Amino acid sequence: MKLVDEFKTFALKGNVADMAVGIIIGAAFGKIVSSVVSDIIMPPSVCLSVVLILLNLKLS
Repeated sequence: MKLVDEFKTFALKGNVADMAVGIIIGAAFGKIVSSVVSDIIMPPSVCLSVVLILLNLKLS
């Protein structure tokens, strides 16, 4: 029961709003990172891998 009492005091202190803001910021940051990876990092790496595959096929 100590855990329940600690959660009640945590919730009543107003830390829940801080936690909600942190979760929202974390989710937004995750979407930004996902977008950067899929739109900026992946296309050049795919092009590079295709070039390497074609060079490997041409040489063999």
